[in-house]
Amino acid sequence: MYQDYLIYQKQYSPSTVKSYTNDINNLISFIEQEELGDLLGMNNRTAKFYVSYLYNQYSPKSILRKISAVRSLYDFLIEEEMIMDNPFEFVVLPKVNRKLPKFIYPKEMSDFLDNIDTSDALGKRNKAIFELLYGCGLRAMELIELKLQDVDYVNRTVLVHGKGSKDRIVPVHDTAIQTLRIYIYEARPELAQKSFESDDHIFLNYRGESLSSRGVNKILDSELEHQASTLKISPHSFRHSFATHLINNGVDLRVVQELLGHESLSTTQIYTKVSKEKLKSEYLSTHPRAKRK
Repeated sequence: MYQDYLIYQKQYSPSTVKSYTNDINNLISFIEQEELGDLLGMNNRTAKFYVSYLYNQYSPKSILRKISAVRSLYDFLIEEEMIMDNPFEFVVLPKVNRKLPKFIYPKEMSDFLDNIDTSDALGKRNKAIFELLYGCGLRAMELIELKLQDVDYVNRTVLVHGKGSKDRIVPVHDTAIQTLRIYIYEARPELAQKSFESDDHIFLNYRGESLSSRGVNKILDSELEHQASTLKISPHSFRHSFATHLINNGVDLRVVQELLGHESLSTTQIYTKVSKEKLKSEYLSTHPRAKRK
């Protein structure tokens, strides 16, 4: 019943539903192991006991995720009038120091994109991949899920299928849309003919099959090696760079939130800290009186 709630009402992805289920099964195993009764018999005291148990086995980030899952379960049980209170509502959780997102400076980004060899079909594909990751702030999973019908060349937009089955329309700048057009019309047919099955995903691998997120990682590693680049980045760094560069250039935080598909503005606010850190760094390294002798 709870799984149906996650799938049909919350519209969580299969991977998220699986993660929630695993976290709840973890709690059930603990209850059985400690002979504490059942899920409906949990109280604040046993909830604190469970959190203490997790401290000995998991990182703070994992603990937060696991407790978020069981809190969601108990909120559901309250709605179903199966219990009165959420035993995990007031438990004290560990603090997680959020790392600043890794981003690429604009000059580094331009150099990387401009040095991609587009003399063959795979090169044209690779150029389109990274222009879209950076130009639209996409997650790697969102990129590989794009289909041919999701591109609107007239309005210069793409329909992005985000987390939790939440779609959003993202604008595409002229350079990225032109790079994408070249790949789709000039290079993609060459890749598509290598497969016996038709596939309407935009990005294909060398066998003509839809690209995987692991494939995107391998393509980036290969491209960095080919360019003899010293950048230490992942596909997600392009999304971080997209957001950071927009905010550095004065774009409203709520606009960036919409473009990234963040449900909460607090998730987007981490990029304002990145900008402040950059300002501080620039100030300390350039102001005459700030330079250390």
